[in-house]
Amino acid sequence: MEQQTVKEQFEQAAFDITGMTCAACANRIEKGLNKLPGVQQATVNLALETARVEYTPSGVSVADMIRKIEQLGYGAALKQERADTAQVRQRVMKRQKWKLIASAILSLPLLWAMVGHFSFTSFLWVPELFMNPWFQLALATPVQLIIGASFYTGAYKALRNGSANMDVLVALGTSAAYFYSVYMTFQSLNSPMYDKPDLYYETSAILITLILLGKWFETRAKGRSSEAIKALMDLQPKMATVLRDGKEVQIPVEQVVSGDIVVVKPGEKIAVDGQVLEGSSFVDESMLTGESLPVQKNAGDFVFGATMNKHGSLCIRATKVGKDSALAQIIKVVEEAQGSKAPIQRIADVISGIFVPIVVAIAIVTFLVWYFAIEPGMFASSLEKAIAVLVIACPCALGLATPTSIMAGSGRAAEYGILFKGGEHLEGAHLVDTVVLDKTGTITMGRPKLTDVVVLGGMDETVFLQGVGAVEKHSEHPLAEAIVSGIEDRGISIRAAEQFEVIPGYGVRAIVNGENWIVGNRKLMMQYGLDTETIEKQLIDLEEAGKTAMIGAVNEQLAGIIAVADPIKETSIDAVARLQALGLHVIMMTGDNARTAQTIASVVGIDQVFAEVLPEGKADKIRELQASGRKVAMVGDGINDAPALAAANIGIAMGTGSDVAMETADITLMRGDLTGISSAIAMSRQTMRNIKQNLFWAFCYNVIGIPIAAAGFLAPWLAGAAMAFSSVSVVLNALRLQRVKLQ
Repeated sequence: MEQQTVKEQFEQAAFDITGMTCAACANRIEKGLNKLPGVQQATVNLALETARVEYTPSGVSVADMIRKIEQLGYGAALKQERADTAQVRQRVMKRQKWKLIASAILSLPLLWAMVGHFSFTSFLWVPELFMNPWFQLALATPVQLIIGASFYTGAYKALRNGSANMDVLVALGTSAAYFYSVYMTFQSLNSPMYDKPDLYYETSAILITLILLGKWFETRAKGRSSEAIKALMDLQPKMATVLRDGKEVQIPVEQVVSGDIVVVKPGEKIAVDGQVLEGSSFVDESMLTGESLPVQKNAGDFVFGATMNKHGSLCIRATKVGKDSALAQIIKVVEEAQGSKAPIQRIADVISGIFVPIVVAIAIVTFLVWYFAIEPGMFASSLEKAIAVLVIACPCALGLATPTSIMAGSGRAAEYGILFKGGEHLEGAHLVDTVVLDKTGTITMGRPKLTDVVVLGGMDETVFLQGVGAVEKHSEHPLAEAIVSGIEDRGISIRAAEQFEVIPGYGVRAIVNGENWIVGNRKLMMQYGLDTETIEKQLIDLEEAGKTAMIGAVNEQLAGIIAVADPIKETSIDAVARLQALGLHVIMMTGDNARTAQTIASVVGIDQVFAEVLPEGKADKIRELQASGRKVAMVGDGINDAPALAAANIGIAMGTGSDVAMETADITLMRGDLTGISSAIAMSRQTMRNIKQNLFWAFCYNVIGIPIAAAGFLAPWLAGAAMAFSSVSVVLNALRLQRVKLQ
């Protein structure tokens, strides 16, 4: 009880953040939130411009967190609905676009004048007005002080809070060029020697224009990277037809409540999750599971919101609506995965956190070396080199390298019905070298059928099946359900049972009509002192045929054998081959007997089998593999697989399995077949490759760019262009993941 109370204390809040310009901003907000009392963990995503906070309401409130973010110089509000967020992004883009256009118009004459100074462009006509210092001042001032005001605001807030970000570098670099030029312009009034002063108005104006251009491209690209969420949201129908007072009424889907009767006609989308009360139809569930063939639905079957009703009319009782629906849960998982932080991002965070002060120091050293050693007394030239260093070193690309790839990768995977619960799982999956597959419901259909009945000692078959059915009817095991269903299909009535008992890993027992019945495996018979040697050949023959054979005994006498077969999924053989083609070691684990397990394993192409493993022993087997140095992915679908899923490095649940398994797992395969495993691991590998490419180029860009700028080989405006487009290139590279084709 105490443990439950502690768990309930933690809540989660999601915020939309405005005003972030680079990784240093995200780091500062993250650190600030994590220092608040009551905050368990805060994660800020620069690419999504969001923050997710786990906290205790008794220690800190949402208002406290918003206040803290605002104190740090940024805007914050509780996360809005996706549609509103898209509208906000559109408004931001429109504002950025007009600022960019204004900046470009004002900067163009300055660029024209600058190009006209080069000897190789002597043929280019430059209007005399463009060379006038006062005209250049009039053009550069609005760009620097009005359009570029956001850089000063951001830099002031950062410095006020004892840190530095991209705004500091841009403000320092452009201000040095602009105010030096202003000084030289006014000097030209007082001294003939400054008649044609060295001016750098074009440097500051063009830098700001190029940075705005880069930011506009970046915002557009980031908008594209969250299209997976928007596509999922668009699947939900807007209206639903419900029965109210015996009449069909159309209402917004948000107004449907649990228990409502929803009518779905042919060709319409199903509005909510529910159970079919009347009607029969085929439903296209491809948006949810990726399965292309429509699934037949009859009374009693469950259907999911946003799937398409193909043929007949259906009457559905709503069971899950709004945020509880399957689609809403998928969107939530994808959003959380896109907003989470992969471990590899910590490297970039650490570097970007200390990067800006180091760059400022390098810029100062560059100025001093040029001014005192290389070109003594040449202030303007030395300043230009320092400005180039400041501008090219902005760590935007570094901050975007990981989150954009995580967003694109997890969004693309979701389109294939593969749900990663977080960035850390998307990263961790690429390290897996061993895949352990549960048998029932994972490799096999999980819908076993009664195949063979063998009676012993003159026992009447009907009496035997009545006794076995009475015992198994109380069991929740899938095999028990198959036995009971098979007996009922034969038209045999099942008797009542008393004192039912499950013996985990062995079988079941109960009193039927005053007689003591037991049904289970060889080990159960041994526990009761029964010798199975006389029926061993029959058991082996059934097991070698891939069937699960169970023995029934009454009053400590063997009564018969009953066999059940669980068909192998059509996709299992191909899925195992794909996993092995990826270089993965595949193992099958089951509670079934070794002979049956080995037969099924050999059919699907698996060499190693863990058989007769009790439910509590599955997690131990996973730990044994990990102790030998393996990175293990466990794949299962049942409640009994949950401990093993939790123990594995990566737990993968089949979307057709139990809620407990899906809750415990790190990855859920909505399609319910094994081919999704290889696709998930392939997506992880491609995403990690993409992240490493981004980080490599972001690091190289700064490592190579700073020395080139310090050596004087890079004009400030060129440094600005390189800095702006480095961020865009990182985002565009990440977006390539949205075109990945998974099998």
